[in-house]
Amino acid sequence: MNDELLKYFDGDELAASTWKNKYALEGETTPDEMHRRMAKEFTRIEIKYAKQYNGNYNELSEYGQKIADMIEHFDYNIIEEFIYQLFDDFTYIIPAGSVMATLGSDKLSSLSNCFVIDSPKDSLSGIMNQCNNQSQLMKYRGGVGFDISTLRPSGASVNNAAKTSTGASSFMDLFSHVTNTIAQNGRRGALMLSMNINHPDVEEFISKKQDLSKVTGANVSVQITDEFMEAVERDKDYILRWPCTSIPVCEIFEEAMPYNELVSRDTPHGLKYYKKIKAKELWDKLIHCAWNTAEPGIIFIDRVHNYSPDSVYDNFKAISTNPSKQVA
Repeated sequence: MNDELLKYFDGDELAASTWKNKYALEGETTPDEMHRRMAKEFTRIEIKYAKQYNGNYNELSEYGQKIADMIEHFDYNIIEEFIYQLFDDFTYIIPAGSVMATLGSDKLSSLSNCFVIDSPKDSLSGIMNQCNNQSQLMKYRGGVGFDISTLRPSGASVNNAAKTSTGASSFMDLFSHVTNTIAQNGRRGALMLSMNINHPDVEEFISKKQDLSKVTGANVSVQITDEFMEAVERDKDYILRWPCTSIPVCEIFEEAMPYNELVSRDTPHGLKYYKKIKAKELWDKLIHCAWNTAEPGIIFIDRVHNYSPDSVYDNFKAISTNPSKQVA
């Protein structure tokens, strides 16, 4: 490591090595060169879009108006220097890692750090297709998050030689292996798997990473609903169900159900699966696992929907989270 780089980070070897290994392009010796590279590309794009307004800059932000004014009255090098000063010494703007690592280079890479993708279809081909979607994003440096609640629970019937499914949680290691297999210039990819608290396999999902050799290529989070939290507060029984969006069963059916056993029921809307559990026992297990290994995280999914304007549209409701955002 060169002395100039160490001096830039005030002798902090960890910061210097992290920048060098993760964000520096070949030939870059300090972040100053990285900031110059980014400023040059930012300037090119700012000029491109500012010209589209043809002098009508009232719709632009204060920053946009300032850039537009510079375009009309100054040399483009002035704009580049202005933007560079925003990056310099990480003072005003610190872009995402993918931006720092690739912007202004000839590398074919994503400038977005993380993505949420659709849940896998409940079939073997759907699961394999999800692995492909995941790997295609990861090879361009993108982190990936998706929910696996769409996959049927362990013991549910399937139309193949196996006769019954190994369950949604059994595929966690498969998705994890994809992450560990797709190299990103020496750094591991990032994957976030989530499961709805209603899923009959959720207890296995919660405890899976208590074995530190399992699912090493993913973080995991449980989507907690208001309905479940109310059952916890009242120390009530709770009916897990799949599909997870199914309405709760009637009290007569609930009372007749044994605890902790998967029960199927043929309904006008297809075959559904249920499992009766003690809500507080499941909650206590989740909290213990989170305390013990920092996994799983928690997503209060109803809070996400209630506080996100896009959730008023069913097609735009949040279905999971990406690797950079979870509530522990």
